[in-house]
Amino acid sequence: MVPLAEADLRLDAGPLDYALLALYFVFVLGIGFLARRSVTSSLDFLLSGRSLPAWVTGLAFVSANLGAIELLGMSANGAQYGMATVHYYWIGAIPAMVFLGLVMMPFYYGSKVRSVPEFLRRRFGTGAHLVNAISFAVAQVLIAGVNLYALALLLNLLLGWPIPLSVVAAAAIVLVYTTLGGLSAAIYNEVLQFFVILAALLPLTIVGLHKVGGWQGLVDKVTAGPGGADQLSAWPATELTGISNPVLSVLGIVFGLGFVLSFGYWTTNFAEVQRALSAKSMSAAKRTPIIGAFPKALIPFVVIIPGIIAAVVVPEMAALKGGEATGVTYNNALPLLMRDLLPNGMLGIAITGLLASFMAGVAANVSSFNTVFTYDLWQSYVRKERPDGYYLKVGRIATVVGVLIAIGTAFFAAGYGNIMDYLQALFSFFNAPLFATFILGMFWRRMSAAAGWSGLVAGTLAAVGVFVLAETGVLDLPGQGASFLGAGVAFAVDIVVSVAVTLVTKPVPPERLTGLVYGLTPKKDREHDTSGENAGWYRSPALLGGAVLVLTLLLNIVFG
Repeated sequence: MVPLAEADLRLDAGPLDYALLALYFVFVLGIGFLARRSVTSSLDFLLSGRSLPAWVTGLAFVSANLGAIELLGMSANGAQYGMATVHYYWIGAIPAMVFLGLVMMPFYYGSKVRSVPEFLRRRFGTGAHLVNAISFAVAQVLIAGVNLYALALLLNLLLGWPIPLSVVAAAAIVLVYTTLGGLSAAIYNEVLQFFVILAALLPLTIVGLHKVGGWQGLVDKVTAGPGGADQLSAWPATELTGISNPVLSVLGIVFGLGFVLSFGYWTTNFAEVQRALSAKSMSAAKRTPIIGAFPKALIPFVVIIPGIIAAVVVPEMAALKGGEATGVTYNNALPLLMRDLLPNGMLGIAITGLLASFMAGVAANVSSFNTVFTYDLWQSYVRKERPDGYYLKVGRIATVVGVLIAIGTAFFAAGYGNIMDYLQALFSFFNAPLFATFILGMFWRRMSAAAGWSGLVAGTLAAVGVFVLAETGVLDLPGQGASFLGAGVAFAVDIVVSVAVTLVTKPVPPERLTGLVYGLTPKKDREHDTSGENAGWYRSPALLGGAVLVLTLLLNIVFG
């Protein structure tokens, strides 16, 4: 990747822009100091004492995913692949978020587990628990490193700050408020960051559409460009998947992205599930991902559309789209559009929004890392049965260590012109096999403990194998097709190995599976609580889930 340090690519930020950035930092750190007052135990620090309302956890749920990777990566995808990128939202997110709320949260929240790996320990024992806890911890610091590197590139381009300085300075701010206030500070900051991000991206989208002559003007310019009208069609997305056969491309999207990668990420990624586990009741926990699904369905209009606009408006991006070497990558689509379209003041809001997105992503990674490290690794295998204050201290130390490791891994993403390629590869390694183990173990009571860890290991190795074959050229899968195929292979291998091992090993005793397996959990424990603050038809998780699925279907029809 070519570093963007040339003066002609930098934004002309003025005193007002820097003042807005400084004001944002004051608010962020202030939330950390205020949240510190409510932290008296490890549960307060790592899970907010399970006390937050559904609307807060719901916005935090979607904001935790709306990091710098999301904004830069999805706008890059929009510039490179066009409207096919909406599949990451309408197929690759919404159905899985509804499934998490309606089907899986009753098991997570009802079993009172403190993390996703802890659920695996109760279902399968220490083997699967240890494998998942280690792999999850590694994944979180790698993904946090991607967020850090993305921000460093952004600040280097926008303001000319050196990349090492950008990484350390931004990491320090996240470290301060997360160490002070724990998950509550992270979540309340994520709610603030959600609105700051919208305040940054919405004006950029409106100004961009005005620049190209409205929606019809954008259609005309894209149609006349290198990608042609195919850039405005979501199907069959052969360029996105790297699969030339249209039928196989659709299958890759529906199965690889829409089922395995999507369900694997949204239903088992503790960085997201942790927000729902911090809710004050079962009903609020079930509503958390569904509330988050509504803004998630609309985010493509302020993330992907600007990327498409950048591909036809920004000279460097238009040249790149036409196959010319310009010294930029698709990752630069959003900041370059900001450079060309936004005046001072509004530019400060946009920079603050992108910085907010970075901090939301890193905070989500770090807060989930410190929980899994403290409860699932340190408490389970290193120092058992210590006073709660001891684990509170370990949680704070783990936060510092997680940020420092993330700084060290920030440059792993440097070799990717589109950081979504890197990110989807990580998801195929860690999330796809985990989802296979979860879904099989949750609905098949016979699945044994040995099958839990062996399936995870086999699935992960299968995904890594596909990635290596694609990287070495043995498999001709450009773009993100290797991740889609790797996820599908990992899922299938995990299922096959788990079934085979189960048939020759001893099952988990039924009395240990109540609340952990669908068929052994009383129906009333999975239903919506209609008493007290959960009363009201509009709070029904099933109704809200149905509404957002209908909205998603309509959006697919209109823009597909």
